[in-house]
Amino acid sequence: MRTSVSILVVRAELFRLFSCYPERYANEVGEAFRALAPVSAVWATRAVATVYVSADALDKGKKAAVEEPRTCPSPYAKWTAMAIGLSTIPFIIHPIDRGVDFLLDSSRRTVSL
Repeated sequence: MRTSVSILVVRAELFRLFSCYPERYANEVGEAFRALAPVSAVWATRAVATVYVSADALDKGKKAAVEEPRTCPSPYAKWTAMAIGLSTIPFIIHPIDRGVDFLLDSSRRTVSL
């Protein structure tokens, strides 16, 4: 029993237990030193971060597929969710547009005119 629990703990957070945990921030470090580092180093940090995030997502996706059996929603649920999402677009366009216009009018547009 104790062995199976410890295996589950190790399996639960595979990427947090090993030294690859800081690699998720590699891109931010590369961008921070962009002015000082060569372009190839910045691209390398992006590659490291991409590999880490992809491996972590793949690992968590495999765990979720094994642990939680999925139930397929009815086709009506999918269409209902899509219809609700599309029907909200006319209501959110104008507040977003006004907010962007206000921000641009109070910052960038007044400087460039």
